[in-house]
Amino acid sequence: MIMKTPYYFLLGISLIFLNACQDYQDEKTLITENAKDEVFVQPEIFIESNGDKESILILKDSTLIFEMEVSTAGRYKVEINGRAKEDAKVWIEDYIHNVDDRSYDITGKISFPANTSFKTFHKDGSPLNVGKHQLKIHAVDHDFELDWIKFTLIQKHQTSKTIHEQKMDGKEWELTWSDEFDEDGLPDSTKWSYNIGNWGWGNNEPQYYTQFKEENARVKNGHLIIEAHQGKDVNDWTSARLSTAGKASFLYGKIEFRAKVPVGRGTWAAGWLLGDEYVDELSWPYCGEIDVLECVGFEIDDETGNGINHATCHTRSYYFKQGNQIGSDTNLTSMNAVFHTYGIEWYPDVIYATLDGQRYYTYDKNKDELEWPFFKPQNIIVNLAVGGGWGGAKGIDEKWKSHQYIIDYIRVYALK
Repeated sequence: MIMKTPYYFLLGISLIFLNACQDYQDEKTLITENAKDEVFVQPEIFIESNGDKESILILKDSTLIFEMEVSTAGRYKVEINGRAKEDAKVWIEDYIHNVDDRSYDITGKISFPANTSFKTFHKDGSPLNVGKHQLKIHAVDHDFELDWIKFTLIQKHQTSKTIHEQKMDGKEWELTWSDEFDEDGLPDSTKWSYNIGNWGWGNNEPQYYTQFKEENARVKNGHLIIEAHQGKDVNDWTSARLSTAGKASFLYGKIEFRAKVPVGRGTWAAGWLLGDEYVDELSWPYCGEIDVLECVGFEIDDETGNGINHATCHTRSYYFKQGNQIGSDTNLTSMNAVFHTYGIEWYPDVIYATLDGQRYYTYDKNKDELEWPFFKPQNIIVNLAVGGGWGGAKGIDEKWKSHQYIIDYIRVYALK
């Protein structure tokens, strides 16, 4: 079938089949098939054949390594065609020989139900940078037969057109950029872009971030409303993640999010900054991340709205996946009913986090770029996740069918 997609690329170079009984087999080539609007890679290993389909068998807990060349950075749709005799899960790992000894899961678990013919399942939004990638496809739980894998670009990576560098040597805060959310409808396209997909977002999050859908992101009555909706089951949600990436980025200043966050076990509301140098998962945490507003629903009382906000800076020297992140938290009341102002004051050598104007967190590790990547621009992100490694650590409350994260304004100031 010819799929009408806007971009396509030749990705396959080589393949190695691995299992528990042998270290490797001879290196094989990948068969590629071109059509006007699609390119996919097909392993040519004749373990079992299904008519004119040549397939390979990936045994339980075994892996398949392949290389591919990416010519355009961006977010990709990843399709896998295969079948399983018992329910199986498959996922793809990028940069398998990275220097940080990390596992870069770029698809999350893709489920294949038992006893079906060859079917195609996919995840959207997987980030890939330009260049050669060594990847590994993992099969877990049960045996799995793979016929082909396809990567299709669905969103090009964009660099920010404008960099706002705030002066920090004055005495009075002066507004330099803001969105007051005064015009109803979709968010302002001159200020915001959409991150799209359901690849897991580095945290095994189940929600699908949509674009241009007012049910998930809209401006109404002077507020930005990001709304998550449950789909067919408790692990099936849609939501929105807005970013200034591709529009504007920021260096230094006071940055404020005035917001109400949702209650509900499983919610994960955030207002944060991510280094402009982020392109794919290898970029992080070298690019730096500043979490200004970060609240998980299981820490918020459903009735009173009293809960906790977390502020954290993630760098290569200090980040959560190695368990030594430097963060702080603060208690507050009526998080869902009253607007609170979550902010940072970002200087060239120190970052303070504030709640309603009061400082409660300091990050001042700045001896080198691994501790302090914050001399480079960052973009602003607001999103509402449901579930994931932290938000879903205590499950997702099934009684909730939707959640609203309401933002009154986002403002950036300089000291003048």
